Amino acid sequence: MKRSPALLHGLRILSLALNLPGPAALMRCRRMGATCTKLEPPAGDPMGHYNPGAYAELHEGVKVLQADLKTPQGQEALHRELARTDVLLTSFRPSALRKLGLDWKELHTRYPTLSQVAIVGAPGDRAEEPGHDLTYLAENGLVPGLELPATLYADMGGSLMASEAVLQAALRRQERYAGGGDPHPEGLYLEVALSDAAAYLGLPRRWGLTQPTGSVGGAHAGYRLYACKDGRVAVAALEPHFAAALCAAAGVAANDMKAMFTRETHAAVAAFFASRTREELDRLAAEQDLPLHTLPAQA
Repeated sequence: MKRSPALLHGLRILSLALNLPGPAALMRCRRMGATCTKLEPPAGDPMGHYNPGAYAELHEGVKVLQADLKTPQGQEALHRELARTDVLLTSFRPSALRKLGLDWKELHTRYPTLSQVAIVGAPGDRAEEPGHDLTYLAENGLVPGLELPATLYADMGGSLMASEAVLQAALRRQERYAGGGDPHPEGLYLEVALSDAAAYLGLPRRWGLTQPTGSVGGAHAGYRLYACKDGRVAVAALEPHFAAALCAAAGVAANDMKAMFTRETHAAVAAFFASRTREELDRLAAEQDLPLHTLPAQA
């Protein structure tokens, strides 16, 4: 993977966040040049136990330490790290942070230049509610059937929002310093809610774009999944020139874009794909500049 520019070079991040969203955000920040340290409980991060490969990739280049934050020794280790940290990344509920002496008011008083990016499940007063990726997706209409989503969209979307928040904190520091202001600017508190990430990812569905009647929800014959002779094909011939090329290849008469929404066009395109192998379709895509991708048959 090509590394991102070292935009965060010199920024020191301490993470207490476990599982996926926090470590994924830390991974992105590390790839942007930040110096990243993570403080884990003595039992380690659960991800390290149920998926060691994912854990290793998420923590490449991260200095991992262990401490029990419920003990005086653990608190001493934590504050030793906080004293040299620019951004703290957390994923605890607010009540848990308060019990650990890490609520924002107390932190900001003790470390006025420290910023905190707090990953929570839901924003504001809902931050104490239990939830997970699946429940946030369901809440935002992103689980239409009984199958589990193909990936952890809310967690990964939340990690992007958290790394964006780190960039905001870094930009604020840079602007204050470059403008001749306080060389030690006041830190920021930035909350990132996984439910907000799910809501953002769900906007196309709320707008109707990915609903069954939407152009990218199955209503357009050129933007669908079809069965082929030995598998499946994902076709994304949405723009008029792609749709025209698809119809020409399939021998379908489509005089205008409205024809792409008719039952007859859907049936004709489906029959064309059903008569071709994946190899034939891959060759067609290359020859005709068609946006399609073949897949094995579903298990």
